[in-house]
Amino acid sequence: MSRLPVCLTIGGSDSCGGAGIQADLRVFHDLGVQGCSAITALTAQNHQVITRIEPVSLAQLDAELHAIFDVYDVLAVKTGMLLDAAHIATVSACLDLYHAGKPLVVDPVLVSSSGRSLLDEGALDTLKHTLIQQATLLTPNLGEASVLLKADVVDAVVSARQLVNDLGCSVLLKGGHGSGDVLRDVWVSVDGESDVFSHPKQAWGDFQYHGTGCRLASALAAQLAQNQGLHDACKQAIAYVQQPRAYEIHA
Repeated sequence: MSRLPVCLTIGGSDSCGGAGIQADLRVFHDLGVQGCSAITALTAQNHQVITRIEPVSLAQLDAELHAIFDVYDVLAVKTGMLLDAAHIATVSACLDLYHAGKPLVVDPVLVSSSGRSLLDEGALDTLKHTLIQQATLLTPNLGEASVLLKADVVDAVVSARQLVNDLGCSVLLKGGHGSGDVLRDVWVSVDGESDVFSHPKQAWGDFQYHGTGCRLASALAAQLAQNQGLHDACKQAIAYVQQPRAYEIHA
């Protein structure tokens, strides 16, 4: 159906276009892959607040996923906002059937940048025991890592290694919410490899910060779909998000 590598994003629709499915599809296009999507929820939001979330029915989500996998050779999948245990289980079952052994980037979207909870409290265990077990790479920010570890992140390298040990998948622990003028993203693989990617803290406003986690995870999926190794995919995806073109819609 396509000569371009195909990536699938599974997550919420962002009505202002800065995050979620809309941001992911822009990144896929920018990085030379064909983007497909399966929507878990509709949101009414802007860069400051989410005013309403309307979950997609499980039957609709399942139909969206099957419609893609029935036709396309999906080389990489990225997940974002998944809402609850039932939506997570639906996604996990479909990926186990159609996408086992292929690159899966799980962005554990727990809270929006505006502070709105995006995952039911009871769904965290489901996420840990299904999709995260299937993941090639998990991309938590510092706050999400604290929730997953049930402990504050004091040393990012130590915390990233603990996440790998606890969850059984490679981790890119994002440092964007850290303090100081230089931020660090820490990558640790299941094989024990590691690296720290340092970059200056950007003088961004709320528009630019909105959706940065989505853009990074979708850039990672795009790199993996083009046969980049995990380390190089992290390096190139981080560099991409630091460039003005990654958020030029808000310029």
